Amino acid sequence: MPLTEKSGHLAWCALIALALARKDGTVRSAAQENLFLTRWLASAQKQRRFSRDVAPDIDWLLKQGRQYGVKAQLAGKLDYLWQSCSGTLTEQNALGRLTFVMEAAKDMGWIYRLLTDREWSGRYAINLNSSVNGIYVSQISLAEAFDPEGRQVKPLMARLTGSVAGLEQLFDRCGWKLVAERNEDFKNLFTLTTENNR
Repeated sequence: MPLTEKSGHLAWCALIALALARKDGTVRSAAQENLFLTRWLASAQKQRRFSRDVAPDIDWLLKQGRQYGVKAQLAGKLDYLWQSCSGTLTEQNALGRLTFVMEAAKDMGWIYRLLTDREWSGRYAINLNSSVNGIYVSQISLAEAFDPEGRQVKPLMARLTGSVAGLEQLFDRCGWKLVAERNEDFKNLFTLTTENNR
């Protein structure tokens, strides 16, 4: 079984367990949801219910749940993992998949910000900290990149800082590619293009 299927299976099991707990009335609030999923993941880890291949996924989810509590939004992260591994995410249009990527990145602590033309370039352009995980998208580029049906019609320009390699995996799972651009005027400039333009 490929790693994506194993990760998807883990997420599916956790989401089913959560749905059953909600149905039984055991989970009624966001705080109870976080506590339930954190305990469920800890039990799965302790009992070795899943392949060693998904141990990093379990470790990361546990760390998120314990460190951020309700703000970790574990159910959302598990839903993302399920959708990205099962293929249902790739059936959405390009704009929908991009929105999903940006929300998932924000859940993982990335800064996401739309920049006006003035903030993007020129005298008043914002200075980006290369050590901060950030996604900065040009408002003009975003407005021109998609048609009314959510299909990409032009490349999307973004400036990415921080751990771009990890972000690249997230984009790749959702059918997007990051291409680094050589540009003396803009550091950390990337072109974002979709593989599956529905």
